[in-house]
Amino acid sequence: MITKEKKANVIKEYKTADKDTGSPEVQIAILTSRINELTGHFKTHPKDHASRRGLLQMVGNRSALLKYISRKDIKRYKEIISRLGLRK
Repeated sequence: MITKEKKANVIKEYKTADKDTGSPEVQIAILTSRINELTGHFKTHPKDHASRRGLLQMVGNRSALLKYISRKDIKRYKEIISRLGLRK
């Protein structure tokens, strides 16, 4: 689970305006941090299928947000995937 402090740091790092908490970049960054924490959880709990379903939903949601940004502005898309290190 992501803590309030970690979430606030992610928002501060990826926000596009002063009071920005809901832009696609911020949402993708928050989802990525949650996904990274859950993947560590599955290394110790490999049979936790209920949480795995939630992980797959988060990955799908992040994918949809990335697709949205790529359609709207390819420059923003390339910037966010490079900052998060999503594509190799």
